[in-house]
Amino acid sequence: MSESYASIAFTRHVRQAQERYGSRAAAQRLGDSVPGGGEPRDPLTAFEADFIELRDGFYLASTSDTGWPYVQFRGGPPGFVKVLDEHTLGWADFRGNRQYISVGNIAGDDRVSVFFMDYPRQLRLKVFGHASVVDVRDDPSLAQALTVEGYRAKVERAVTVTVVAFDWNCQQHITPRYSAEELRAVIGPMQEELERLRAQVRGGAAEA
Repeated sequence: MSESYASIAFTRHVRQAQERYGSRAAAQRLGDSVPGGGEPRDPLTAFEADFIELRDGFYLASTSDTGWPYVQFRGGPPGFVKVLDEHTLGWADFRGNRQYISVGNIAGDDRVSVFFMDYPRQLRLKVFGHASVVDVRDDPSLAQALTVEGYRAKVERAVTVTVVAFDWNCQQHITPRYSAEELRAVIGPMQEELERLRAQVRGGAAEA
């Protein structure tokens, strides 16, 4: 965990919980305040960028005007989330159920948390940042840069997140799960081999 992430996540009540449950000493080594004051900004490395751009979905958390948290899953083809620079990531916002809860929440409070999951490898990247929602007509070049070629979905907006801090979470308790495409890569060769063996069996039976 970066010191920047700890400075945001370890609030007064979190520190009290750490003290109560015996993890305060370990947590304190990660830092509780922003060095020099002001808001931190962790730069994304090539490793984070590659990880993010291989994902086919993520979880986005925002907060409503009433203080209630809201978590939304956003999906698309691998690569639909793009790292625009070391401090910025973005994606094309495709038309969905038209409730616009996340969009409305971000208008009131731009702070968001984003979870990127790699279930097969049991990896999880957590991001704190400030989100910005941009209508296609207001910045068509940004929308075009985030559009996924060949993906048939209507792009209504572009969303960018200025990354403040990120953390790689531990692998414990992440259950491996696989998409249909990931399974095809493993099962496909097995199915081909099975068909080859079946053909051999049928050929042997015919000769007999």
